[in-house]
Amino acid sequence: MPTISDAQRLPTGPLLSAGELQTPPIDAAALSMADIRDPALRPIAEKICTRRRLSAEDGMALFETRDIHSLGALANSVRTARHGRKAFYNINRHINYSNICALSCKFCEFHRKRGESGAYEYSAETIFEFADQAAVAGATELHIVGGLHPWLPFDWYTGLLSHLRRRHPQMHLKCFTAIEIDHFSRIARLSVREVLMALKEAGLGSMPGGGAEVFDDRVHDEVFKGKLRSDGWLDIHRTAHEMGIRTNATILYGHIETRRERIDHLIKLRELQDAAPGFQCIIPLSFVPDGSELGHLPGPTGLEDIKMLALSRLMLDNFPHVKAFWIMQTMKLSQVSLNFGVDDIDGTVVWYDITKREGGLGNRHQEQTVADMRRLIAEAGCIPVERDTLYRPVERYPGGWRVLESAAQKGQVHGFQT
Repeated sequence: MPTISDAQRLPTGPLLSAGELQTPPIDAAALSMADIRDPALRPIAEKICTRRRLSAEDGMALFETRDIHSLGALANSVRTARHGRKAFYNINRHINYSNICALSCKFCEFHRKRGESGAYEYSAETIFEFADQAAVAGATELHIVGGLHPWLPFDWYTGLLSHLRRRHPQMHLKCFTAIEIDHFSRIARLSVREVLMALKEAGLGSMPGGGAEVFDDRVHDEVFKGKLRSDGWLDIHRTAHEMGIRTNATILYGHIETRRERIDHLIKLRELQDAAPGFQCIIPLSFVPDGSELGHLPGPTGLEDIKMLALSRLMLDNFPHVKAFWIMQTMKLSQVSLNFGVDDIDGTVVWYDITKREGGLGNRHQEQTVADMRRLIAEAGCIPVERDTLYRPVERYPGGWRVLESAAQKGQVHGFQT
């Protein structure tokens, strides 16, 4: 298998540029005021066309409108200005290394205590086998997260990343939520910055956006008390951005939070992106109540999902990408969302244990083929583009792949096992 130099496999890229953060000019001709039926949306459309930031009140108007077609047109105008008709996907592999967790969040069906039915913890050797399988499939990314394991030492995680990087230097390691980083800081008695530095040196390429849930103390205390609060989550991502580590952001919606609390969450993310850029995308996560302590709740409707995705595109003017994570929204709705502001539907995933919307609670095997993703994207009227974790286009050839990007990265070759 071909190897690459240390310079080529640096796990992090530069901070987001001003061009990536700013929404390009909107094609005003594509947004006809006469076609916007809800009068409350017309001043918002004017703001969007003149690239003025939306307020919390604008966000509430977007939520409350029944003019779903105009909402979609507004979100799509921003999406098109940024990405044209491109829609991104990647070949990745999710690895949930353990569901044993010190916390017991009410919304979570995933967590278990050691010895409890369904509890598991993979050995490092098993994780290496999963990584080998991903390499055979040509994956460009390993996405590794798990519960807050009470007994695994911090050097287990750094050792895991170091070995994975040596074993598969071509794959990007997107690992560990801010909640896990905070946990590592406590068990290792290190600062967050020291933890991130140790992980980065071991091979960490970027961080996922999980664990944000909803940035509100009322919701926190009722649903996930004991978990890192919003200020801590934001501080960890701020520190990561300052260190050149790109991250994603999430919001878990559709449980006990209000729409205004969702808007406030998005505004806090927007403010952090202004102050310390580094977020690559927002991933609104649709709450799946089945199997959790909140199983009596209905969860969000498809219409609410579409509104949340479109609104995220409009409120987060400084976020390059909006992702519909098909595990949470289903692939069918994710396909529809490509015309409601979304430009990314995530990847092949393969195994995912945190949420099981389709196939029942025991269905960990949740996989999309590349052919199906490309077909669904094309059916939505978009151009499928395979990306790597840093949103660089990927070109495939027999036996390997290369990143197509800037002069510094152009022609970078990555082989995978055949």
